[in-house]
Amino acid sequence: MSPDYETEYNNRARVPEHPGIIAGWASDAAAYRAEANCELGVSYGDSERQRYDLFKPENVKSNAIALFIHGGYWQALDRGFFSHMARGLNQLGVPVAVVGYDLCPQVELGHIVWELQQAAAALWQRFNLPVVATGHSAGGHLAACLLATDWSNVEPDLPEHLVPAAYGISGLYNLKPLTETSINTALRLTFEEAERESPLFWPAPSRLVMDAVVGGTESDEYLKQSRRITDVWGLSGVQTRYEEIAGANHFTVLASLPDPQSAMTRRIAALAGA
Repeated sequence: MSPDYETEYNNRARVPEHPGIIAGWASDAAAYRAEANCELGVSYGDSERQRYDLFKPENVKSNAIALFIHGGYWQALDRGFFSHMARGLNQLGVPVAVVGYDLCPQVELGHIVWELQQAAAALWQRFNLPVVATGHSAGGHLAACLLATDWSNVEPDLPEHLVPAAYGISGLYNLKPLTETSINTALRLTFEEAERESPLFWPAPSRLVMDAVVGGTESDEYLKQSRRITDVWGLSGVQTRYEEIAGANHFTVLASLPDPQSAMTRRIAALAGA
């Protein structure tokens, strides 16, 4: 029997308390912006959403910048909900860019992938440092896309390993199942486009690092998404790691990222060389 994709991918229905969690993100993010050493609204492209907020540590101890990419199924939320995701990494000496991007259906999903490539390239050109891509949900998809990007196709003078590592949190790596859900109303993906925009089917970024973590109470499809990318890419020479975070759902899976002592934060800091 094939899975009921509508139920498997409808995280908001699976977690009825999600409005309170998202409201908590917004207030925690605003509080961190008020106290952090930050540059807000740095433009990397033409539209109002093509901006990042840069959060700087007191002392930089990393040799890379962390890029945090928010979720929302490529059609909701914005960077302003997630400023506090930089707090723990900042305390460990890692600069963090929390990035925004245009949403579907105003732009196509493939355009969002291109925007994130432009954002990572802009960070490289400004700081001359590699970028560790981390993202939640749709942001996990975009982080994996950045890891697997052929940077010479973006701009000829970019380094081959501009993004040496990605940390996907409850990410989506095979978009084909979404074509059978209401999520696709805004995405408007054909089956062929869904395959083309799925990093699972891209040439694997061998020798680079991909972590895929997922909440232990998430749907079978979400667990499968993270297991498959680590299995398939691992067979092609990517250094992959899969982890289920016990007791966490699709929204609470982010709860430990603002904490500098959490395993999640320490792992991303280590990937950034801190």
